Amino acid sequence: MVVLRLKRYGRTHSPFYRLAAADRRSPTDGRVIEELGWFSPTAREGKQWKLDAPRVTYWLSVGAQPSETVLSLLHRAEITNTVGPKGKASLSATHAKARRNAPKKAPPAEPAAKS
Repeated sequence: MVVLRLKRYGRTHSPFYRLAAADRRSPTDGRVIEELGWFSPTAREGKQWKLDAPRVTYWLSVGAQPSETVLSLLHRAEITNTVGPKGKASLSATHAKARRNAPKKAPPAEPAAKS
């Protein structure tokens, strides 16, 4: 499965990220299929990102799953093809929401003693 994820570059306290399409099994900062743009959260507004929108849209159309952070970046960049068929949210967004809303697990109850 192909995922869209950010790869961290830059110095300490000065992050810089590249948006990449990569195999899900590859390391976070490992080998990529294609570089799709960059994101610099410390840059001034209007100069924070540059994305190759047609290529991002292509990867989303063939089933690539964006990470939660990439999904929010795509919404900020107004790339609208971040939803699946019939207007449903993409799979990664659905999973992230389910993780956030999942109830906390209760400790297992002790078995009752037989008399």
